[in-house]
Amino acid sequence: MQIQSRQATGEGRERVELVPETLDDLWHLSYVIEPGDHVSGDTTRRIQRNDDNLRDKGGEREPMWLQIEVSDVEFAKFANRLRVGGEIVDCSREDQLGFHHTLNVEEHTELTVEKRWKPDQNDRLEEAVESTENPDVAIATVEEGEAHVHTVAQYGTEERATITSTTGKGDYARPRDELFSELADVLKRQDVDAYILAGPGFTKQDALDYFEDAIPDIAEQITTVDTAAVGDRGVHEVLKRGAVEDVQQRTRIAEEADHIDELMARIGEGSEVAYGPEEVAKAADFGAIETLLVLDERLRKERAGEGDWDIDADDIIETTEQKGGDVTVFSAEFAPGQQLANLGGIAALLRYRLE
Repeated sequence: MQIQSRQATGEGRERVELVPETLDDLWHLSYVIEPGDHVSGDTTRRIQRNDDNLRDKGGEREPMWLQIEVSDVEFAKFANRLRVGGEIVDCSREDQLGFHHTLNVEEHTELTVEKRWKPDQNDRLEEAVESTENPDVAIATVEEGEAHVHTVAQYGTEERATITSTTGKGDYARPRDELFSELADVLKRQDVDAYILAGPGFTKQDALDYFEDAIPDIAEQITTVDTAAVGDRGVHEVLKRGAVEDVQQRTRIAEEADHIDELMARIGEGSEVAYGPEEVAKAADFGAIETLLVLDERLRKERAGEGDWDIDADDIIETTEQKGGDVTVFSAEFAPGQQLANLGGIAALLRYRLE
């Protein structure tokens, strides 16, 4: 996600110009944009006649800039777009004011969102921006006598190291462990969340066996992928198979799963935990929350007035952060989020047990 500008517009509202760059960014925006927000951008629209309010089906769509007051948001992941619908409140053609329009937001679509930004929504934007700026996956490709390390950035890959070493038989052959040792040293220097080890044949498995002894913490984060080549061609194969996206998704799920495992363990022990809106709200008021866990789908429903909680979800989030607690918003699409949904969509890991 690119944030191009931010500007306060009064009454606690802020106008943010942004550009989503990935499907993940569109998914984030589906939980940021909500009814009542103002969203604007360039679009195309069939002009409606003023006399009978019928569409001019014979004409072409006309490009224009417009702003809508949001009434509905839909993330259509299979169409790779976010649909944001609402009433036109400002437009480059005044005769279109008051009509309904749907903005189809795709990757690299420039748009402006004006709203009262909540803390977790700002956190989502920051997360999306950081995922763009910081490569979080390293791809190591290895075969007999040769290894390469690339990091994955938003618009491609960057080569970090190339290691060559004559291995196997012959007077000048070096032990394979020397190649693996050099590769391990390079991997240790990469500031990433996950690693992919790829290549043809059995060399990558031998390298992984070496890493399990030499760099066990990194070895635990390695996913292996079969490729026919190494270097740039091998990386291309990894990307084409969608292995990077799979690893990134598993990394996010793993972080949520760690929280859920800790939560369930504490529930089983009857220790420092709260779940359900009333209990969590009480813990927030006491300043007892270490980590607040809340489901994105439930949060959106409560904010839209479609939920059944008697407490204000935003009050819990703000109180938690003001008193030094962390907030993790879970995705309803993955298993940890589904477990949280079974507990009412909100829970907390506490600093101490409430009597």
